[in-house]
Amino acid sequence: MYTMNFHAIMILVFLLHTIVFQIDTERCDYMSSKYLLIDKEILPDIFERVITAKRLIQTGQVKGITGAVKAVDISRSSFYKYKDYVFTFSERADGKKVTIAVLLSHEAGILSNILNKIAECKGNILTINQNIPINQVANVTLTFDINQMEMEFDELTEQIRKMDGVIKLNLLAME
Repeated sequence: MYTMNFHAIMILVFLLHTIVFQIDTERCDYMSSKYLLIDKEILPDIFERVITAKRLIQTGQVKGITGAVKAVDISRSSFYKYKDYVFTFSERADGKKVTIAVLLSHEAGILSNILNKIAECKGNILTINQNIPINQVANVTLTFDINQMEMEFDELTEQIRKMDGVIKLNLLAME
């Protein structure tokens, strides 16, 4: 049904609406990183369905692979073809430090609310870099340890995005 060159694409990782591919760097000498960020909107939905099927099995909402593939309307062969290559961002994250950039309205307490949310989830703030607000907008870069977090990283970023005063949030790096 869907074909991809898995010699070139090794790992698919979801982050909100972004996925990460691990590529064979020997074939792409110009690449300094083994990851590419690609918006999931341009990819076949089979990848997201495989992720959903795996989550249904892990949470016990269905009995085994047969129930999962029926629930998400994919074939067993598609599930088996992609299950070892498709992961959520949190599932496959080898590193435990992330750096995010947030664009905030220049209002009292907004950054504090974000820091409190990260701490509430047991994230450990490592660095904070805040630029001087220009036109009532501040750019803040946060690096924090997600090793002990009690919430999925993508869930945390979604909650931060929905906070009052948060204009934009982007993942910059993961180690």
